[in-house]
Amino acid sequence: MLKIGLTGGVGCGKSSVAQLFAAKGVPVFDADDIARELVEPGQPALAAIVAKFGDVVLAAGRLDRAALRERVFADALDRQILEAILHPLVYQSLSAKAERLKEPYCIFAIPLLIETGRQAFVDRILLVDCPCEQQYERVRHRDGLDDTAIGRIISAQASREQKRAAAHDIIDNTGPIGQLRGQVENLHQAYLALARGRSGATASGY
Repeated sequence: MLKIGLTGGVGCGKSSVAQLFAAKGVPVFDADDIARELVEPGQPALAAIVAKFGDVVLAAGRLDRAALRERVFADALDRQILEAILHPLVYQSLSAKAERLKEPYCIFAIPLLIETGRQAFVDRILLVDCPCEQQYERVRHRDGLDDTAIGRIISAQASREQKRAAAHDIIDNTGPIGQLRGQVENLHQAYLALARGRSGATASGY
């Protein structure tokens, strides 16, 4: 199976692109969704996080995401500790899900694909890109964060230049949704062709 790694900076529109691929019947697996499942009460990852950071990251027995986010984006070492707990489990889960599929290709939405150095986990990297000013505007509107908090998140990620250099394909998400749909359709057809070439199939597809 052809595995596409969908990535991009915060606020660049990864979720919108993922939804457009999913609407075409493409299997889409979101690393953030998996990470949320891994920290549900009773899950080993939550116990490991509490063991490292203490009960201060809990609220009524559940992970206090806001408190943990504030802590890890203020301290690079704490962020590395959290990533060391979660990332191996997330990638294991993604691999297991892909192994059960029979479709020509799938999308792994992994915000920190480049930052974790796991580019080899996928066959191609698809970057959703927009200028930094748009990132700030979108995250302010979506999450209600101030510019200081948004800046910490952006600075903890790979730079726009690093992401663009690592990407095989780039979606420009600066325009209207119609422009986004057209780019997704073009890439969908290209990925189907690539998948057929890899498998030797001739007429399979969605």
